[in-house]
Amino acid sequence: MEEYREQYRLLGLRIAYYRKKRGWTQEEFSDKVGCSIGFLSRIEANNGKHIAGISLSMLFRMAQVLEIPVSKLFVE
Repeated sequence: MEEYREQYRLLGLRIAYYRKKRGWTQEEFSDKVGCSIGFLSRIEANNGKHIAGISLSMLFRMAQVLEIPVSKLFVE
């Protein structure tokens, strides 16, 4: 995963962008997608010593809740 550090960081930034665009806090969004605030925080920041991975099912769930195509989370 280390070789993809920048891609994981950008993915987290995009998730945070679309969450904030909806006006949701991390707590509100994590409740809607069914994950912990800590997990969401690690995904959105992804700048620590260890990279936080995310499953495809969680990505699909986040995109569904955000009402965006999952592809938007990968487009620069």
